[in-house]
Amino acid sequence: MAHEKSKCRLIVERLRFGEFKVLWIVFFIGTVFYIGVVMDQIGTAAKIDTKRDIYLFLHGRKDLKEEAETILIALGFSKENIIAASSENVGGVGDYMAMLWRPPRPDQIKIQQITEVKDVEPDKMFGRWKGVLKKDINSFPIK
Repeated sequence: MAHEKSKCRLIVERLRFGEFKVLWIVFFIGTVFYIGVVMDQIGTAAKIDTKRDIYLFLHGRKDLKEEAETILIALGFSKENIIAASSENVGGVGDYMAMLWRPPRPDQIKIQQITEVKDVEPDKMFGRWKGVLKKDINSFPIK
């Protein structure tokens, strides 16, 4: 029993800040970073303005359109604010994008907020959306 106490005491003594400064600093910075990311996610999710337009990208999966719209309506968006995304019709700063994610077999709908719209020459694949910068907000499972 006395031998076990001395082992515990040795472990506690080795965990002193002086001997493991780098480890404690890395742990502290990692913890602060993690808390910051979680707080940002919570704050962002609470700030979704459902009165804004949301552009829906189906990536060719028209069979999932009704299900995607149902999810967006459940989040608080009105049917009138859900716009089918096209290569020419881009949203404005503050609007949202919703896309079925990961094509070709999506299992979730990913919500992003448009943070900047640059005037660009459209390309074949993305059209004018090539100049749209966005920030991930959240994702929701489909089915």
